[in-house]
Amino acid sequence: MSDWLQREIHLPAQRRGFHLVTGEVLEQLPELHAYRTGLLHLFIRHTSASLTINENADPDVRGDLERHFNQMVPENQPYYEHTLEGPDDMPAHIKTVLIGPSVSIPVSNGELNLGTWQGIYLCEHRDRAGSRTLVATLHGEK
Repeated sequence: MSDWLQREIHLPAQRRGFHLVTGEVLEQLPELHAYRTGLLHLFIRHTSASLTINENADPDVRGDLERHFNQMVPENQPYYEHTLEGPDDMPAHIKTVLIGPSVSIPVSNGELNLGTWQGIYLCEHRDRAGSRTLVATLHGEK
């Protein structure tokens, strides 16, 4: 028999950048250990931050990603019309469209079935963002 669980996960405010949040997600989802097999879907409820899975060991990867996205989607472009919320706002929306608002991760034997070097990233695209909320939906067999 399959079970469903859904809850909000709250992440504290972070500076702009790519932040490894796997541990924070696991801390707020202790029921994960009861699932033998399943799927965890994480969705961020914001339009200026995104989620992805990438390197969990070397922090240089997170810095390189931030620098690349800032070059790829620069601030203060003359064609941006949505500028009332500051020069980082429209680029934040574009970065969110490029990366996406969600990730799905297989669950096996009560653990996230990530690769050895994979972790969940909060991609914070605003200079002074507040806390972020994720909706975690867990489905599987216990």
